Amino acid sequence: MRPWCVSRARNHRRVAAGIYIPTSRYINKSQSSRSTTLQDRGDHEQDAPARPAPARRRGRPPKSAALRVAADGDGARLGRPPMMTDPRAEILRQAAQMFAQKGYVDSSLSEVARSLNYSKGAIYNYFSSKQEIYDAIIIFTLTGLNDASAAAVKREDPPAEQLKQFMVAHARFLADNYDCFVTMLVGFSGMANTGLKGDALALRDAHEGLLRRIIADGVADGSFREVGAAMTGRAVLSLLSWMVRWFKPGGGKSAEEVALEYHDLLVRGLVA
Repeated sequence: MRPWCVSRARNHRRVAAGIYIPTSRYINKSQSSRSTTLQDRGDHEQDAPARPAPARRRGRPPKSAALRVAADGDGARLGRPPMMTDPRAEILRQAAQMFAQKGYVDSSLSEVARSLNYSKGAIYNYFSSKQEIYDAIIIFTLTGLNDASAAAVKREDPPAEQLKQFMVAHARFLADNYDCFVTMLVGFSGMANTGLKGDALALRDAHEGLLRRIIADGVADGSFREVGAAMTGRAVLSLLSWMVRWFKPGGGKSAEEVALEYHDLLVRGLVA
């Protein structure tokens, strides 16, 4: 399954079928407004002969100086990797992996660039800073999580079934986007852009609000005993989200299996 955090761009205010990458408000910097210096591309380029402009391909923007391929002394190539179809998504994916493994402070844009065979200047063609990448990961992860649960839950189903589908969708999203999810949980309180943080709070509240509605409906129709929707919702989300402390995709039980066991525990309890 293709991870959500490397999918195509969609507006975070729209309810999508399941894929989201922040649009120009967050990460789509104008290519004409940024270019690398000779130092970014290497001083050896100063005397390099001009190259003919490559033919444009449908659906791709023209390459800026930051994305032109430059050869260094040992033949290594910097710029856009030849098979990279969505540079923004790839940058976010690689940065999320690095943030999840090393932490935000110990990660650098230079490392992200090297891992993608980019020049550092090429990163700046899409993002102005490491913080901007960090904030973007949180936004699209929360959007994807909200979209996944909304798509999975059918209002006509009984509340217990809706709860099951909500929990399975949450757990599946976590497993499919593990690095992005870890980055979101660790970095949420560290968002620098107040506007984006407001958007993140709204997305978080929408996801939690759906869960509370399911619980309240179950209480109202007698499916669940009298419990507080807010407190119970927080308990469910804690069980699911903090799986990242011990769950590793591909090892042992699947995320869906874990969610189903949690669901059974919640609706049936421990008493035999």
